[in-house]
Amino acid sequence: MSTPHSSSTSSAPHGASPPQIPQSLTLAAPTASSASPSSSSASGMRDAAEDDSDSPPSLMSEDDPGGGGDRWEPDLRGGNGGGRWAPPDQVLENVLESVLQFLTAARDRNAASLVCRSWYRVEAQTRRELFIGNCYAVSPPRAVERFGGLRSVVLKGKPRFADFSLVPYGWGAYVSPWVAALGPAYPRLERICLKRMTVSDEDLTVVAKSFPLFRELSLVCCDGFSTYGLAVIAESCRHLRVLDLIEDYVEDEEDELVDWISKFPESNTSLESLVFDCVSVPFNFEALEALVARSPALRRLRVNHHVSVEQLRRLMSRAPQLTHFGTGAFRSEAAPGGGLSVTELATSFAASRSLTCLSGFRDVNPEYLPAIYPVCAKLTSLNFSFASLTAEELKPVIRNCINLRAFWVLDTVGDEGLQAVAETCSDLRELRVFPLDASEDSEGSVSDVGLQAISEGCRKLESILYFCQRMTNEAVIAMSKNCPDLVVFRLCIMGRHRPDRITGQAMDDGFGAIVMNCKKLTRLSVSGLLTDKAFAYIGKYGKLIKTLSVAFAGNSDLSLQYIFEGCTKLQKLEVRDSPFSDKGLLSGLNYFYNMRFLWMNSCRLTMRGCKDVAQQMQNLVVEVIKDHPDDEGEAEIVDKLYLYRSLAGPRNDAPPFVTLL
Repeated sequence: MSTPHSSSTSSAPHGASPPQIPQSLTLAAPTASSASPSSSSASGMRDAAEDDSDSPPSLMSEDDPGGGGDRWEPDLRGGNGGGRWAPPDQVLENVLESVLQFLTAARDRNAASLVCRSWYRVEAQTRRELFIGNCYAVSPPRAVERFGGLRSVVLKGKPRFADFSLVPYGWGAYVSPWVAALGPAYPRLERICLKRMTVSDEDLTVVAKSFPLFRELSLVCCDGFSTYGLAVIAESCRHLRVLDLIEDYVEDEEDELVDWISKFPESNTSLESLVFDCVSVPFNFEALEALVARSPALRRLRVNHHVSVEQLRRLMSRAPQLTHFGTGAFRSEAAPGGGLSVTELATSFAASRSLTCLSGFRDVNPEYLPAIYPVCAKLTSLNFSFASLTAEELKPVIRNCINLRAFWVLDTVGDEGLQAVAETCSDLRELRVFPLDASEDSEGSVSDVGLQAISEGCRKLESILYFCQRMTNEAVIAMSKNCPDLVVFRLCIMGRHRPDRITGQAMDDGFGAIVMNCKKLTRLSVSGLLTDKAFAYIGKYGKLIKTLSVAFAGNSDLSLQYIFEGCTKLQKLEVRDSPFSDKGLLSGLNYFYNMRFLWMNSCRLTMRGCKDVAQQMQNLVVEVIKDHPDDEGEAEIVDKLYLYRSLAGPRNDAPPFVTLL
């Protein structure tokens, strides 16, 4: 859950000369004489294919599947005429197959594929993992044609603002065409990870039937499926190791529930991770208990809110080897005074000696919190983002968590609770503070006081997401100085155009200090009262920023110009409720080809400005989305703009409320 969102004025960055339009907007292989990445036609896939596995490739080239052919083989008996000659290109490819197996970083493999035709071909042959950051960036047949030996596929669908109901229902991101293409092409596929995609029960059935060696399914922020589809996966995928359902919407009616947990194999399973805390419907607990008992490799288990502390204790006794545990409701199902005692539950936690990550607490009874004290000192991750705890309830727990590196919490703990975190968790690397009430006019329980305390006590912090209503430049500047290793800084001031709560000034200097002092920063979210000055700072100093989210900020189109001209590594730009017009949009024409996407909603864009972009950038897809799908006709003011690179061109499944320009 997250939201987009020196004191002298910096001068505007100098305009940069327009970059060359990549020739990579087709997936044709580069010519044999190609030696420079800039001349390769594969560079358009650098974001559509980013990952590779550790699986060693075959030492045989595609031209020599049997190991014979024209390959030269030395005479090991000492003779002079026993070898056979192989063409130099084929020898090179054989060597490359051996070398490329050691390239696992996405950037390295992408660079290798751009050298020449042979490198392009061998890299495609040896790639085992495919990452596609936008399911519309390339067509399924094109990806299948290039990569012949994939074992793992990661797909992302809807824009991130779908998490905040800003993308209308039915927009798209259907996984069906991808599943249909992957099935025949990759019979040895083992892993699929989908994020923000619409997945039907039929899609899950195809997955279960197409991949006999299938081991891992992760669905994150997906919708469209039910317990029937989960039952098919559990029953048919006999080698399943991972089934992770994270923040999904499972569409089930009470009278249509399927007992999916009982469909897992009755023999010992290979399960290592089972996460279903987002599945809100009841399930067969006895079947889960039996499944856990016959899954000796299980390390990660996160259950939903239908699990009581009494049931939790039974699960823990069956799986003392767990390292990651999601606790469910964390309250008793018995009448007051007749439930499990805190001492009994604490004994179960004490026996779970491998636990390092705790989450859940979805309907927590604070009286049971002392039961987790025995494992607190070993915890590296603690998630209280569903628990409405006060500072007094949090402090006895957090003071035992001396080795915590990741902590998620609701703002109900207040500044006092965050001060306790700062006093104890000196090794903290990630902090997320979510709002109990995310409305713009909510009071909010944390402020600059809590942020400054964290900056002083948690100086190793690398990532922070912080929702609040009140903030000061002084606190943000302190964080920039105390936590210079920040890679992610997301400050979400929920009220519109909120200034420094003490001085009444814009928050320009605070965000300016962040980009100046945090040299590793790659992700930034800004909000509050901000002028063009803040964006001039970002453009001048934010040279490594790849993702920028802007909410309720800026005072002219210069802000966007500073960003486009200055942030040379920018990949993703999200803007909402800001006063940017066509002029600001058009200032990015020379830079859009280098970005993965641009999202703007509730700004001052017009249909004419969006059409100008579409006409001048033929190889980008420009989508205009209506706020209200039932509205008819073409409005001059644009509600939402979604602009992205695509090798496939405009999609063919756009609903009526989406206009493709």
